[in-house]
This record gives sequence, structure tokens and C-alpha cells, in this order.
Amino acid sequence: MSQIWDGPLEKIDDYRWRIPRTYKAGMRVDGIIYADEKLLKDIRHDKAAEQVANVSFLPGIVKASFGMPDIHWGYGFAIGGVAAMDIEKGGVVSPGGVGYDINCGVRLVRTDLFEKDVRPHLKELVAGLFHAVPSGVGSEGDIRVTAREEKEILVKGAGWAVAKGYGTEDDLEATEERGAMAGADPEKVSDRAYARGKQQSGTLGSGNHFLEVQAIDQLYDRDAADALGLVEGQVMVMIHSGSRGLGYQVCDDSLKTMNTCLEKYHIHVPDRQLACAPVESPEGKDYLAAMRAAANYAWNNRQCLMHLARQVFEKVFVSSWQKLGMRLVYDVAHNIAKIETHRVKGEERTLCVHRKGATRAFGPGHPAVPERYKRIGQPVIIPGDMGRNSYLLVGTQAAMDETFGSTCHGAGRLRSRHEAKRVVDFHALMKELEAKGIVVMASGHGTVVEEAPSAYKDVNDVVGVVHNAGIARRVCRMRPLGVVKG
Repeated sequence: MSQIWDGPLEKIDDYRWRIPRTYKAGMRVDGIIYADEKLLKDIRHDKAAEQVANVSFLPGIVKASFGMPDIHWGYGFAIGGVAAMDIEKGGVVSPGGVGYDINCGVRLVRTDLFEKDVRPHLKELVAGLFHAVPSGVGSEGDIRVTAREEKEILVKGAGWAVAKGYGTEDDLEATEERGAMAGADPEKVSDRAYARGKQQSGTLGSGNHFLEVQAIDQLYDRDAADALGLVEGQVMVMIHSGSRGLGYQVCDDSLKTMNTCLEKYHIHVPDRQLACAPVESPEGKDYLAAMRAAANYAWNNRQCLMHLARQVFEKVFVSSWQKLGMRLVYDVAHNIAKIETHRVKGEERTLCVHRKGATRAFGPGHPAVPERYKRIGQPVIIPGDMGRNSYLLVGTQAAMDETFGSTCHGAGRLRSRHEAKRVVDFHALMKELEAKGIVVMASGHGTVVEEAPSAYKDVNDVVGVVHNAGIARRVCRMRPLGVVKG
């Protein structure tokens, strides 16, 4: 672990802490970190809070630089960082505020099955998912696309998959941006990025990506659960993946360009990983056009992954996915920059909102929330680790007022992958998971130990903070039954 961060953190209340803008000359706004006393100890153990302070140097930033309770060290921005820039006031876009895995996100599927229905078939189901869904570093899928189709995917997103028969219109209605951001430009994506993404549609990838079969074990908000068609014991499927090699390359290409922009636009930042350009500059527009294309690739990827999962369920339970009630609850991004309208100091402002390891959490009645969820707010999906729990929440008006409609995205790492490999015993971990009734299949031992529960904060603590702070509201908790890791 790196040394303890000893910068100033002023307590606002039990769930909010301030890094005052006086901490460093050049900070334009305060830093605000959402945490309780327990999580604050973990947060101080790396330099994520320093990154929250550094982000406040970016031109056009408004209100505050935010850190969510799952915050940990990242490239440029901390993972779990949120910041919004006023475009009319020279606001910038920074690839480090989105991350390498553009539109890494989570998709949650309900079923009409219950744990008692699935438990006798669990090993067969997990094995079927493992073999049907390509996973691991550089994994390639059976969904082959031509060069022309790949460009279509970058514009149409999940709509491309639906048009191919890999889903329905109903799926698009339950996906953020209906699965495709406007303004994507395939011509702004490099040949290298195309080459890396060509055979990766419908692939899980590696690292913390997963496909998980879960059961609802606790309801917190029965009204919202009823609106979502959810009950205790019900089996759910959660899919966590992103834009794969294509998105990574888009970020890498953009950073090389953005590094030259610091001098060109006279931008001073304390960390060159915060390389950025004004949103309205040619470089800013080019990055956003390429980032949107990568985001659309990711939504298509998750749509294809859901299609493959539905096929496995059909085979194991000898019934159509429609009869099994496998309906998409929601799909939400958590590594993205978006142009949105928010109220700042009583005025409607057009902002570039960066959410890196942070989830959109729009409240009830917002125009971007699907009609079916207008009354309760946008579904927010927060995965934990493979040994504990995951959560479904809904967005709130408080999130709109405070954090530009944003909340946390997961549990957040406590240990680096390298450290987890050093201290976690694979066989002991598998026995521990087996004792909990959790079936795990992965492409290698390394992936499993890197993703051990002990490598993560307790998601129950993290979700408790955002719920108690009011920037998302708990609906239900899911317990893992079967896990496929990348």
C-alpha cells in the first residue's frame, strides 16, 4: 500500500467530507468526498483524495470535485470521481476523467425463476455461460462483424444488435441513451482501435468484468420493487463489461493528442494525466466523437452478452427467454463524459459531466429516465464482489441537486491486483466461496485471486453511505449464486 494521505478533510456531516480549495494554490473549487468514518480510513490509504483535489484545477469546473465512497487511485481522475465543467466558461473534457475502459457499465436482467428453481441446475448453468461467453484477456467472440458493420456498431450501439435479432426494442428502452449516444463519429476512431475491437463484440474481457447469476435476498423499498417487478428469492443476471480493446485504444490515442493541448490552450494542471482540451476545441470535439463511438460499442457488447446469456438459460431450462421472464431491468454506464443540463447556482447550465467509476443516478421525473421508471427514478446498479452482495438502487432528486445526478459504481478496490495475487490463496478462496454455495468459473487462477472479496471494500458499507447521504435509494440486495469471471 502507498503511504497514508494526510491532507485536510473537514467533516461536513456523517457522510460528507471537504477538501478546502485553500489546500493547494490553483484549486478552483472544493473537493467533496462521500464516506463514513470507517471508509475514510481506507480512502486515506492511497492518494485518491489528492486526485480529487487535482481535478479541481481543471478549467470550467463547477460546484466541486466529487469522490464517491468506492474511490481509489486511478489514471488522472480517481476511480469514483465526478466533475462537471461549464462549456460556456471554457470547460474542458479530459480522457483521464473517463478512463481507458470507456463505458464500462452494468446490465441487470430479471427472471421469473427463483433460487429453488436454479440451484439444482447451477453448475450446468454456470458451465454453459462460461463456454458460451468468451472471457479473458484478448478474448474473441462468435459474433463476427465486417469492417462496414463495425462502423455501424459505433453509430447504432445496442440498436445494431437488436436489428440483428440479438434482442428487442424493449431492451433499448431500458438502456441508458437507448444504447447509443448521438454524435459518435467512426472516422475519429483509429485503425488500431478498429483492429482491436473487430472480434470482441459479445465478449466479457478480463479483470473485474463478470457475468453473475444472483438471487434477491433483501428488499428495502417495496413500492419501487413492485414497480420493477422484483420479489425476494427471484433470480437475476448481472453483466459487467465495457468497450474492450477498442475503447482502450481510443483513450490511448486521445491522451497523446491531449498532452499537446495543455501548452496550446495554456492549461495548468498539477498532473499531466489530467491532460485535457476545451470541449469546444477541435481536439475536444474529436475526443468526444471517438469516445461516444466507443461507448456505443460497449452498449452493443453488453446487448450481445445478454443475448448469449438468454440462449444458455433457454437451453438449461428448456424454455424461451420470454417465457422465463428474462427482461432487462436497466443498463447503465460508469466510465463516460456526457453533455448535460444541470442547475448551478439557480441557473440552467450546459455542462460536460465526467463520471469515472461513477454511475448516473437521475431522479424521478427526469426526461432521460424511461417512462416506466419516471415515478421511482432511474435504476442504479451497484455490483459488489463475488463473495458478498450487489445492489439495485434508484436515483434521487438529491443526487440531481448535489452531484449532477451521480453516485458510486461498485465496492472499490482495497488491494491492488498485484497485492491480491501475493496474499490470496486460490484453493482456500475457492473453498470459501463453495461453502457459501457460490459456483465460480474463470479463465485462470490469477483472475480469481485478483478479484477476491478481501481485495475490495465491503459494498454494504459503500451503498450504506450513498443511501444515507441521499444520492441514491436502496431497492434490493442480490447475493451471488454463480459467477463467470473474465
